[in-house]
Amino acid sequence: MIDRNDRAVPPAGRGAVAGRGALVALAGYAAVRLVGLLALAVAAVPAGEDAWHRLTGRWDAVWYARIAEHGYGYQATLPDGAVHSDLAFFPLLPALERGLSAVLPLTAGEAGLLVSWTAALGAAWGMYAVGTLVAGRRAGVLLAVLWGGYPTAFVQSMAYTETLFTAFAAWSLYAVLRDRWILAGALCAVAGLTRPSAVALIAALGVTAVVRAVRERRAGLRMVAGVLLAPLGWLGYVVFVAVRRSSPTAYFEIQAAWGNSVDGGVALARFIWANLTGPAPLAGVGLLAALALVGWVCLLCVRQRQPLPVLVYTLTLVVVSLIGAAYFGSRPRLMMPAFPLLLPAAVALARLRDRRTALVLAPLAVASGVYGALTLLGSGPP
Repeated sequence: MIDRNDRAVPPAGRGAVAGRGALVALAGYAAVRLVGLLALAVAAVPAGEDAWHRLTGRWDAVWYARIAEHGYGYQATLPDGAVHSDLAFFPLLPALERGLSAVLPLTAGEAGLLVSWTAALGAAWGMYAVGTLVAGRRAGVLLAVLWGGYPTAFVQSMAYTETLFTAFAAWSLYAVLRDRWILAGALCAVAGLTRPSAVALIAALGVTAVVRAVRERRAGLRMVAGVLLAPLGWLGYVVFVAVRRSSPTAYFEIQAAWGNSVDGGVALARFIWANLTGPAPLAGVGLLAALALVGWVCLLCVRQRQPLPVLVYTLTLVVVSLIGAAYFGSRPRLMMPAFPLLLPAAVALARLRDRRTALVLAPLAVASGVYGALTLLGSGPP
């Protein structure tokens, strides 16, 4: 039963982590992603493209592989004069790529794919654990499967950081829900070495701890230790970049050069307005509808009374994804680690019989796979 209380959710037995339900969740998730890979393989043939290269050697995956092979220090100057530095990318994935490619007969890109696929299963497992604690085992299974059918789920099959970060985030939230603060803080710290999105997870732990301390008029040592551990990964990398560039704001300047500065949503508003007033106003209407959908789902999460750390993590990640000046097409991908957004749908599907649930999930898997194949075979980044 869903409980918004910031306290740890009462134990749900070993089924919250292991057992048949976890295997079903992993199998269901893997099946949905296999549909996506098959769609890519089929679509790549008539297009004359290399599907494997699309997963290991495009867009950000190239930057991660270069860092793994040569370390930090590369930058590219664009025709407009903008300078893109590889210091914009957090170090955990390239470090794992470098280590795996040193001991296995794999290129850095292939090692990144191995990390991504393994982490994807870890993320699906973590979602099952969180979903089971919050809303029951069936909802936990469906939460993992729905994440595999997310519109930009094709990124989960690439040598990207989304699955690695989401795995640490899901298990960190699970640890908080079970009142295991030191473990939660340690996992959050590692997530902070993976993506800047860790600020949402840091906020979740911090807000939950403050609310708990105010209500109980005390702060346990384990809780304090977990909260102090949480930002060390993210903060450590920001300090590393500051020292390397001899500027305390170097990391944020580098992100701004990539177009990833925080502008409060101005860039998003301008993009939507340009579409509304341009030659294709229906595109602008579609964008407004998409934003309305995101807002409605966030409202459902609140009304569903999701636990405080889960809710803070989700809403913060959505806000961070919308108030930045990033390329618009990347925003759905940036929101993808906010897996609790899918919990209302998982709970709704959990009320249906298996056959009706399959009738919903099968078209979703196919649509996600086809969209992913078309995007990967296209020219623009996700």
